[in-house]
Amino acid sequence: MIFPGRALTRRPRRLISGDGVLGGLLLGTVILLALVAPWLPLPDPLINNLADTFLPPGSETASGMHWLGTDQLGRDLLARILAGTRLSLTVVLLAAAIAAVIGTLLGMLAGYIGGWLDAVIMRLMDIQLAVPFILLILLVMALFGTSLENIILIMGVTSWAIYARVARAKTLELRELEYIEAVRAMGFSTPRILLRHILPNLATPLVVLLTLDIPRLIVLEASIGFLGMGIQPPTPTLGNLIGEGRSYMLLAEWLVLWPGLIIAALVVGCNLLGDSLLRKTHTRLD
Repeated sequence: MIFPGRALTRRPRRLISGDGVLGGLLLGTVILLALVAPWLPLPDPLINNLADTFLPPGSETASGMHWLGTDQLGRDLLARILAGTRLSLTVVLLAAAIAAVIGTLLGMLAGYIGGWLDAVIMRLMDIQLAVPFILLILLVMALFGTSLENIILIMGVTSWAIYARVARAKTLELRELEYIEAVRAMGFSTPRILLRHILPNLATPLVVLLTLDIPRLIVLEASIGFLGMGIQPPTPTLGNLIGEGRSYMLLAEWLVLWPGLIIAALVVGCNLLGDSLLRKTHTRLD
């Protein structure tokens, strides 16, 4: 029933809720600062200045303002954190992309073809999930080295199982739908069915899963760097910055505090955004 003088209005549906907006702002702020850092008036993050060691945040010297202080070699901490954030995010995003591609392809094959192929992929998945990630990665890097390429490949190859599990579960549902049976009856090849009809329907759950898995990779990359098995100093990453600063915590606590806060902001931002997308899209990740 329409009452005179009252306009009918429909509230637009918001894809991202308030906590998702907060998560997006946290992520966007950190990522934007990391990307524009090379053009900011900051000292070179690799240049030592032993006259400016352990300066507290807000100190000003002839080389400029040190907003977050300096480290044990007089290097500007803000410049090193932003450079380390940029490198750490590059490693994490490339590793996540590798894991998502491998896991999605294996999950689709297991769910659509089934049979012995499904059994083999499922057993590989069980083995992958049973082995602790950090121990496996440390072992492989001890054998093959700690170069940037090795770290990205190892993190990606050892993280595919959760993507495969979600892709397989969704593919098992999709292959029983009428339109999939119809295109199969029309003689379409298996690769064409998987790429043109199955994969587009996996996009939403896999994107949501990606936003929820990236925090784990951020912490994993930081843990590797903290233990000294990741990218080696003087090249900064968030993990090795904390690893270097832990020896000076009683003298200069900001060396550990600020990199830790950046890691926390990235992890909390991704989790808030991922949880919001999970609720709004009603996605099941099992």
